[in-house]
Amino acid sequence: MDLVKAIIIAIIEGLTEYLPISSTAHMGFTASLMGLEETEFLKMFQVSIQFGAILAVVVAYWKKFFDFSNLQFYYKLAFAVMPALVLGFFLDDAIEAVLGNQIAISTVLVLGGVVLLFADSWFKNPVIHNEKDLTIKKAVTIGFWQCLAMMPGTSRSAASIIGGMAQGLSRKAAAEFSFFLAVPTMLAVTVYSIFVKTWGKETAMPMKGYEMIMESQEHILVFVVGNIVAFIVALIAIKSFISLLNKYGFRPWGWYRIFVGVALLIYFYCFQ
Repeated sequence: MDLVKAIIIAIIEGLTEYLPISSTAHMGFTASLMGLEETEFLKMFQVSIQFGAILAVVVAYWKKFFDFSNLQFYYKLAFAVMPALVLGFFLDDAIEAVLGNQIAISTVLVLGGVVLLFADSWFKNPVIHNEKDLTIKKAVTIGFWQCLAMMPGTSRSAASIIGGMAQGLSRKAAAEFSFFLAVPTMLAVTVYSIFVKTWGKETAMPMKGYEMIMESQEHILVFVVGNIVAFIVALIAIKSFISLLNKYGFRPWGWYRIFVGVALLIYFYCFQ
């Protein structure tokens, strides 16, 4: 994978990570459309550049993340991330097996779009408008909702935001808590993919993520630049998404998912 293609994938990651349209699906589709071979390094890269997106949330909400007087905030995130950590560990191989199935991911993209068309009408009367009013119990429940995104194409953002609204949060409060919850979730996934997970177990040369990164100067450059680009683009996307969500709700994102999902189903079914 050359640097230009890596930058394109990083832009897609930054744009879509915090939008309810599935970053995993969009990165997979982009790589496929660019003709990239589905190597172990490519799969690891698509996971590890989430680190840049994580930093974007921390920077955008730095007052919240570094307010050590508000210990409840950290407790909520710690408890809310536990379902994803446990289920993600046990379902890792199953999740990886689906990542290359573009037909399945496109189908999930469409189905998720249908759900988004009705999300606004389902949750009309929010009672929680600030993260401080969110209980740990409700935070954990949102954490379980987030686990729906383990099926590639679902969207972690969509699952956790809708889960938040189901717990009585306003759209803005649900979106912001989804951003906050992304930090420990994606940090754990990134650390696991780089330092713990062995990639290519069925190949002649299984390797850890960091071993693949350090394998060549090109891989190091791709990894570093990819994370920088994902950070910059995600920072812009985060700021824009809140205002767009408040103004237009979920319906535009639902129609987008359906249109893109159907187009990709046609493409992958007919031409791949």
